Amino acid sequence: MCQVKRRSFLGLSATILGGGLVAAKTAHGFRNDGQSAAGTVHHHVHATSVMTETANRFLAALSPEQRMKATFQFTDDERMNWHFIPKERKGLTLGEMSPYQRHLASALLAAGLSQTGYIKAVTIMSLEDVLKAVENDSGQRRNPDKYHFTVFGKPSDTGTWGWRVEGHHLSQNYTVANGQVVDGPSFFGSNPAEVRQGPRKGLRTLAGEDDLGFEVIHALDEPQLKVAIVDPKAYSDILTAANRKAALEGQPSGLPAEKMNAGQFDALRALMELYAYNMPDDLAERRMDQVNKAGRNVYFAWAGGIKSGDPHYYRVQTPAFLIEFDDTQDNANHIHSVWRDYVGDFGGDLLQAHYETSHWNEKG
Repeated sequence: MCQVKRRSFLGLSATILGGGLVAAKTAHGFRNDGQSAAGTVHHHVHATSVMTETANRFLAALSPEQRMKATFQFTDDERMNWHFIPKERKGLTLGEMSPYQRHLASALLAAGLSQTGYIKAVTIMSLEDVLKAVENDSGQRRNPDKYHFTVFGKPSDTGTWGWRVEGHHLSQNYTVANGQVVDGPSFFGSNPAEVRQGPRKGLRTLAGEDDLGFEVIHALDEPQLKVAIVDPKAYSDILTAANRKAALEGQPSGLPAEKMNAGQFDALRALMELYAYNMPDDLAERRMDQVNKAGRNVYFAWAGGIKSGDPHYYRVQTPAFLIEFDDTQDNANHIHSVWRDYVGDFGGDLLQAHYETSHWNEKG
């Protein structure tokens, strides 16, 4: 039952959102099993090249004054100064751009996400207009133009640099070194989680993240629920907050995947895949490599109620990455979700390998 429901949901998502990673691979000559389809050609472009090209096009279109706001040295502390709340930020906002510059900024954002992830991102931005109307805001606080684009260092296929797109409920961070790119922290939020009035009534921007979490918890039996539910009251926010390094105190808690049956683990894996496929092909494959390497060394923890509408929180914890989700604020109609990489956030492992290689070459 769980398996059928999830496949139906993912199939519907693929239809509505253009299929994201899976459909893109099929269109480019790959079947869903990863093998080349007969008579087709795979035109794969590495994410690093796409990001470098779109970042350089964006920067070239800016005035000197705009470029000063949009760029920092790669080593600047601002690169790790991330958050997902409405606040003053560094970078160049959409509101400070001309129409053609906005198009180029949108291309940069799209370079860091799958089609599915990009649609989520721009829909999150658009929700600021919903909040503006609901809260009777002047536009000073709730403004879909207050999303900041920032580039750290000089974009290059072989150099070391990074970039970020950030504003209320959206923070996407990327690091490039030696022709490789890693993402993280990667935050998507949605307020409201479901639009309940006005012309956009019924819109649920992060429906999959919420629904597939419920599918996992509803698939468990009573003894398993007693282990998975670590607190009867939902946490007020994700536990790692906007910390620069993702860390949870103590040993992993919740239900270990090794205690799940095949159907339950299949539901948990579908949830992890949903987060992985927010990224473009190269980065999604890296995330899926982490999922596959974790195997059953995964813990699923829940806090709060298990009925639709209840305030709730869940996390998926592995040795390499952490997923957190909460829907507790505003009467459980306000979502925060994040993918954190314990060593990869802000390019940690990639930069370490880069510096070690550079040091070795200098010695050699």
